[in-house]
Amino acid sequence: MHLLSARCVCALTLLCQVAALETVTGLYGETLQIPCNNGAMKAEDVLITKWKYDKGDGLSGDLLVKQKNQNVSISAADEYKGRVSLAANSSLLLSAATLADQRTFTCMEVVGADIAEYPVNVVVHKFPTELEISEQSKDLEIGKLTKLGTCTARDANPPANITWLKNGKPLLADGNRISIQTSVLVDPVTGLSTTTSTLEYSAEKEDKNAQFTCSTRGLLSSPVTFSITYSTENIILTVIAEAPLVEGDNVTLKCEADGNPAPTGFNFHLKGEVVTVKDGDTYAINNVSRDTTGEYKCSLIDDPSMESSEDITVNYLDINFSPSGKIVKRAGEGLPLDLNIYSSGEAKVSWTKDGAEMEKKPDLNKLTYSQSGVYECEVTMGPLRRKASFQLVVEGAPAVKQLSQQLSDDRLHKVLICEAEGFPKPVVSWSINGTLLDESDFVDGMITHKIKVVPSANLTVSCTVSNEFGSDTRPINVSSLNWKVRVDKQDQSDDSDQTKVVVGVVVGVLIATAVIGLAYWLYMKKSKQGSWKTGEKENGSSEEEKKLEEKVEENSQKAEV
Repeated sequence: MHLLSARCVCALTLLCQVAALETVTGLYGETLQIPCNNGAMKAEDVLITKWKYDKGDGLSGDLLVKQKNQNVSISAADEYKGRVSLAANSSLLLSAATLADQRTFTCMEVVGADIAEYPVNVVVHKFPTELEISEQSKDLEIGKLTKLGTCTARDANPPANITWLKNGKPLLADGNRISIQTSVLVDPVTGLSTTTSTLEYSAEKEDKNAQFTCSTRGLLSSPVTFSITYSTENIILTVIAEAPLVEGDNVTLKCEADGNPAPTGFNFHLKGEVVTVKDGDTYAINNVSRDTTGEYKCSLIDDPSMESSEDITVNYLDINFSPSGKIVKRAGEGLPLDLNIYSSGEAKVSWTKDGAEMEKKPDLNKLTYSQSGVYECEVTMGPLRRKASFQLVVEGAPAVKQLSQQLSDDRLHKVLICEAEGFPKPVVSWSINGTLLDESDFVDGMITHKIKVVPSANLTVSCTVSNEFGSDTRPINVSSLNWKVRVDKQDQSDDSDQTKVVVGVVVGVLIATAVIGLAYWLYMKKSKQGSWKTGEKENGSSEEEKKLEEKVEENSQKAEV
């Protein structure tokens, strides 16, 4: 900031003032508005407004002048002809600004008896017309300082300040991995500057996909990426397969190296055999078996010492089970079960009989008819499942397991129940004719046969069961049904016989009592008829009559007992 001196030619009564210098910045090619005292003076108070510019060497050039109540008079020549005008607030309007306009413009105002001058310094800025990265390197080598490219910012004022960025973050020269060289060239005609910045960069592996850009004054170049060249340091073998791997599956071996450019081929070591794949990084093994289990490797073709290995385990499950098919055994015999498991891991065994799950392995050491059925053994290990089954038939001569009787619900019949077992299904027969009430289903070698009968006398009834292997018979005593004496309890065959004896005794005693009573009555009648003949006879008869009464009383007591 400085003061600009001015020569004032005034009357002795006039005061000449010079204001402090201010600066106005405009954009290249646009209209520049240069204020006059920032409009501090009212237009009606200003008598004369005049604009001039510094031509250098202490000389000035007139641009325009305006007197109160008169039109603007343009006096500009040379480069300002047709480019200047006056705004309503007395500001100077300068169109199509160029770098040549970077000078001092002065506004002079006459107000009353005072004359004041307001100098304004003009600065013109211009943004670069473009920002691009050229002279790009084809690739970068790890650990080697390599020219990455040159960023150019053309036709700028002031000269552009270029910043390099990696993934949006600024790069600063460190004299080791990052070196930045900048130069500025000024156009002698336009005065505009072109800035170039060259970046040298020592890459790392992490820069493989990095984006590099350059920027200035809000402008950003298009991003560029580079191929990072480095030798292989690590190699990885990957086994691509379903988990867990079982026999019959397919496996793909994939070999990857961290070098750039990546190797185009690999050696695959397959349990002692080496297979070279020149134009790929995979090798397929189809339909694997338990023999595929083992260690596998891959290595670089040009450096076999650089290798990677992985173990492959193929899961398998085999079983050997006996017996199988249909097995026919006699009751009481034994049937051994032999299960051998060959697997790559721990297996689980489960059993079913006729489709129903069993809690444990069946015990068939001493066979019963109820153990007949279809047995299935299932062995599982992960996704692997193996099954084996057999049908067991237990046969033999039938036997009567239980023979019983009961009174029917209507108390008019006897129901005889015969329970038997055997295989094939026994045929049931009775030694008495009866009516079939029910025959149960033949399940687990068991059958129940029921008949109803009306026995007219006490008798012994037999149930006989038979099949092709033999027969069995069991008897039961069945009492007759008494229609004159009702017995509350069912199946009272022994009690019925005792009842008959008691009834006979009672009837006999009653008959004896009746006979004695009848004899006594006849005797008393005869005695009364002869009592008036002799008194002695009457007394004697009384004595005999007394003895007879005592005898009747004794028999009556016995009858009551």
